[in-house]
Amino acid sequence: MKILVVDDEKTIVKGIKFNLENEGYQVDVCYDGETAVDMARRGEYAVILLDLMMPKLDGLGACQQIRQFSTVPIIMLTARSEDADKLIGFESGADDYITKPFNILELKARIRALIRRSSMAPERRSARRFGQNVELTLKEFDLIELLMRNPGKVYSREQLLDLVWGYDYQGDIRTVDVHIRRLREKLERNPAAPEYIITKWGVGYYFAEA
Repeated sequence: MKILVVDDEKTIVKGIKFNLENEGYQVDVCYDGETAVDMARRGEYAVILLDLMMPKLDGLGACQQIRQFSTVPIIMLTARSEDADKLIGFESGADDYITKPFNILELKARIRALIRRSSMAPERRSARRFGQNVELTLKEFDLIELLMRNPGKVYSREQLLDLVWGYDYQGDIRTVDVHIRRLREKLERNPAAPEYIITKWGVGYYFAEA
């Protein structure tokens, strides 16, 4: 199982590579966003670890480009912990986010969780919109699957964070809004006037009943 590690700090890359290889993963590395996009296009990776601040092309730009052709799980690595940065990362298509310095055990746990979810049903992260396939990231699929399995049930943002991201997730609650917006852009006829993914003002979101 291959993992791509992308960071311009070679000491960090070396440490991550060493620890992941000890776990039995095959690890490829590179040090800038442009190379990361090329390697992602050519390789079959279980997870990509992508640093936010890099030369040539930063992590956000690389993530956006990778999302044009792949739904591979992406974890953003960054030295900054501002919630705004996390939201931008999710907006670009990242599945998870970890702030440096991080505990390597936590990183391994995040990787295992993403691989487990993606391997449970490798072809399930797609949907059909008016007869056309739409590729969804892991979190996008988990979120829309939860809403569609419970039509008419209104979930608060806090409930969605607990159920989709996990009770220990420490990110900004606006993460939910970002993912709802991305789902509407991919699945609704008119994202500005959604027919399926509905807002209950002051409460949360729900999927329209048939």
